Amino acid sequence: MQNTIDNPFFARLWKVMSTHETDAIRRLRRENLAGLSGRVLEVGAGTGTNFEFYPDTVTEVVAVEPERTLAEVAQQAAATAPVPVTVSTDTVEQYMAAGGEQFDGVVCSLVLCSVDDPESVLRQLYSLLKPGGELRYLEHIAGSGAQAGLQKFADATIWPRLFGNCHTHRHTEESITGAGFTVSRARREWTMPRWVPLPVAEFAIGRAVRAA
Repeated sequence: MQNTIDNPFFARLWKVMSTHETDAIRRLRRENLAGLSGRVLEVGAGTGTNFEFYPDTVTEVVAVEPERTLAEVAQQAAATAPVPVTVSTDTVEQYMAAGGEQFDGVVCSLVLCSVDDPESVLRQLYSLLKPGGELRYLEHIAGSGAQAGLQKFADATIWPRLFGNCHTHRHTEESITGAGFTVSRARREWTMPRWVPLPVAEFAIGRAVRAA
């Protein structure tokens, strides 16, 4: 992951998009956080869209968002969250360098598609989890057939430049298991009709565990 980021175009775009999410995506966000407890690290918090969905069994959320404009919006969302949330512009690498206790859970929502080296990031997240801790993920993932062709075309052209380095055709679940996690629950869900020509219409949602 990079150090603190300034991406004014994407920040403006995401601020608008995150306030107009569909009911389907909001439902998936809520489901992704259900049952979490203890200390949680959220990676790439964006505008803090997840914060309102954390259950009261969570005692603390540390949310890292290296894009400074988005982090400012996330700090506003943290002020009204139902659980204590601290927003930082640190990257995961910077947070690790500073030390600190491990977490009971790690949350990744629409972020592993945009990091430069998802395998490296996932290995770092593995080390930040307590044994038996869970990674909760809600991510764009590589499709098949015509969807895969659309994703590859989007990734090779303008999509990453417009949407904060988002790469739609990534085998994220393979990267998760490759980092040492055991996937305990997972499924894929389309949030729009299959005929809609959008490379990010299909999501993977799941839970992966660090070995005890």
